Amino acid sequence: MPVLTYREALTQALREELTRDERVFLMGEEVAQYNGAYKVSKGLLDEFGPMRIVDTPITELGFAGMGVGSAMVGLRPIIEFMTWNFALLAIDQVVNAAAKMLYMSGGQFPMPMVFRGPNGSALQLSAQHSQAWESWLAHIPGLKVCTPGTPADAKGLLKSAIRDDNPVVFLEGEMLYNTKGEVPDGEHIVPIGKAEVKREGGDCTIVAHGKMILVAMQTADALDKEGIAVEVVDLRTIRPMDIETISVSVQKTNRAVVLEEGWEICGVGAQVVDFIQRECFDDLDAPVVRVHQADVPMPYAKNLERAAKPDAAKAIAAVKKVMYLD
Repeated sequence: MPVLTYREALTQALREELTRDERVFLMGEEVAQYNGAYKVSKGLLDEFGPMRIVDTPITELGFAGMGVGSAMVGLRPIIEFMTWNFALLAIDQVVNAAAKMLYMSGGQFPMPMVFRGPNGSALQLSAQHSQAWESWLAHIPGLKVCTPGTPADAKGLLKSAIRDDNPVVFLEGEMLYNTKGEVPDGEHIVPIGKAEVKREGGDCTIVAHGKMILVAMQTADALDKEGIAVEVVDLRTIRPMDIETISVSVQKTNRAVVLEEGWEICGVGAQVVDFIQRECFDDLDAPVVRVHQADVPMPYAKNLERAAKPDAAKAIAAVKKVMYLD
């Protein structure tokens, strides 16, 4: 099986879908001449031309709105934001136009479009460029929200998102572009709304998504050396969320830790815990514990940034807490 970077897997998905369907096009800042801010669209301008790989001015609200309009008349736009932090300027089009158009038009206007770009923190990008947006966007009826954490999932979910007739928010981990993993040959599709057990274990479940999957796997590796078998559930999609896979895992392990990159209040983890207490209350041997970013804007100083971020050490402590080993 080929080994690709997360970036290469995304590029492969874009290329395959642009080739498959002439209605698909990519639009955003620096996606064409510069090959994308993170080089995800490298080479696509030469292959598909400027009518389908479209550079825009620095005007997120404007080109997001153009994407909505083009979807209304039957095209399938992929709108790239240089970072989801900049998408705040386009949030009216995402939330009030794309998410609601099918409903407000009585089913007359499907909205087959994808909003994609890097999400979450990187290294020393400070308060304004380090935010995790999944809980904000998953709050909105009409949007689907994907958070792939591996190259295989990045490719398979992006292909599914492009083919979906609803607006899909596609959140790429900003620190994941250079990570590598096996990606199946041929037509590789990952269904939206289906979680995956990335590692099996019987002692405790860690539910995570996006780049926190790497932290969850590091946690499981470390605890395995201590004889603790952790099961890692990768949500992959935040909305719709795969409650069944979470429930089956927690009913097996009887303990759960929810790991996320974002803040605690109204975070994705709060929703996961709500599902667990409704579906698995009688199965739990301990209260569910959450691991998340500190409740502060992301600091710039390296030591404070490390202190604010969730990491394997914090996840290990959480697992030991639910197992009454701390």
